[in-house]
Amino acid sequence: MRIGVVAPSTPIRREVAERVTALAAELQPGVELRFHEQCFASHNHFAGPDAVRASAFLEYADDPSLDAIWFARGGYGSCRIAEEVLARLGPAARTKSYLGYSDAGFLLAGLYAAGFARIAHGPMPQDVRRAGGEAAIARALAWLATQDEKAVEASARGCRAAAFNVTVFSQLLGTPLQPDLSGHVLMLEDVSEYMYRTDRSMFHITSNPGVRKVSGIRLGRCTEVPENDPDFGETEEGVFRHWCARSGIPYLGRADIGHDAENKVVPFGSSL
Repeated sequence: MRIGVVAPSTPIRREVAERVTALAAELQPGVELRFHEQCFASHNHFAGPDAVRASAFLEYADDPSLDAIWFARGGYGSCRIAEEVLARLGPAARTKSYLGYSDAGFLLAGLYAAGFARIAHGPMPQDVRRAGGEAAIARALAWLATQDEKAVEASARGCRAAAFNVTVFSQLLGTPLQPDLSGHVLMLEDVSEYMYRTDRSMFHITSNPGVRKVSGIRLGRCTEVPENDPDFGETEEGVFRHWCARSGIPYLGRADIGHDAENKVVPFGSSL
C-alpha cells in the first residue's frame, strides 16, 4: 500500500517525516509512505504559496499509484485552496482514503460533500511530536492500511458519523464545503480557544439548518483553553449542553477525539 503525504496548511520538519517513516516500516511493513517535498516548503505561515500547496495535493490525489492521502498537520491554510482543488480532482482521487483533522477539516468536509467515500478525522504525522505521539501514528497507520476497527472511536462504530474542530466547522458552514450531515452523529473538539469563543461557535453551529438535521452531537476534548478575565464560568460540556438544548439537537455525551495523542479515528458516513 502506498500513502501520499501532503501539507495543505503549515509545513512539517524533515525529522517528523523520518520518524513517521521509520514507525511505518516497523508497524506496517507493507506500507510505503511518500512525503511530498512540498511538506517542507515555507512561505509566510504556509507550506508554500497557495498554488504550490494546491498543486501538490492535486498531484498526489490524482496519482493512481497511491492508495491514500494523509494530511501532514493542521495550522491554517487549507481553506485557501479547498474549492480550487476540489473542482479539479480527477477519477483516481475518488478511489483513495483521506485522513487528517484540525485545519484539514476544510478539505475533509469538501471531499465528503462531493461524495468521496473514505474520509476520516484522525491523527496526522505532526502528532509524532506529542507526548505519546507514536501511539497516535500507529492508530492512523492501522486505519489507513487495514481500516482497523480498534483505531476507531468506539461511539463511531456502527453509526453514521463525522468529526471536526469546532472553529473550523463553524467557519465552513454556509460555504460550498459544507457537507450534508443529515442523520449523522457530529463529533466536535477544539484547542487553544477561549471558552466564550467556543460558546459563540456553538451558537453558530447549532443554528445552522443543516446541522439541525444531525442525529446528535458528541463533545471531544477542548484543550489548552486560555484563561479569560472575567472568567466565562462554564465548562465546554456546559456550553455544548446549553446549545444542544436550545436548538433541540440531542447531546449524546463525550467522544475520544481531540488535539492530543489519544485522538481516535472517526470515519465519515457509515462506519465499520
